[in-house]
Amino acid sequence: MKKTLALFALVLLIFAACKKDNHEEKDTQYPEILATANSFPTQCGVVTRGQTFTFKATFSDNKELGAFSLDIHHNFDHHNHSTEVNQCTFEAKKAPIKPFIFIQNYNIPAGSKQHEATAQIVVPADVDPGDYHFMIRLTDKEGWQTIKGLSIKIQ
Repeated sequence: MKKTLALFALVLLIFAACKKDNHEEKDTQYPEILATANSFPTQCGVVTRGQTFTFKATFSDNKELGAFSLDIHHNFDHHNHSTEVNQCTFEAKKAPIKPFIFIQNYNIPAGSKQHEATAQIVVPADVDPGDYHFMIRLTDKEGWQTIKGLSIKIQ
C-alpha cells in the first residue's frame, strides 16, 4: 500500500513538473461591431422588397473573432431591441400577414482580429412592408458576444 501511494505521488510530481507554465492572459473583452462609412444597413435604413441588398460591417476583437449571425424580424408591435441612440419613426402597429424572417450564421476565418463582413440578403417581393429589426450578433473565439440592434424599414 505504501509503495502504491509513493508511486502515485511520484507520478503526480512528474506530471506537475512537465506541465507547461501558461501565463497567457484570458480574453475578457467583448468583440466590437464598428460603425464605418461603409456599414449597411444603418439605424432607420430602408431596404426594398423584391431586391437584394448587401450587409456590410467591420468587426474587431483583441484576440480572435469567431462567428456572427444576422436576424431580421418584424417590429409591427413596436417591441424594442435597438442598441442605437437615434429613434426611428414607426408606422402604426399592425398584425403580420407575411412578415420577412431571416436568420443566418456566418463563420469568420480563423486567426482574424478584424474582419470586413458582407452578406447578400434577398428580400422577397411579397413580404409585409413596414418596421423591422436587424440584429447583428458577433461572437469572439472565447465566446464573448456583442449585439447590435437596428431598426429598419422594408418598403
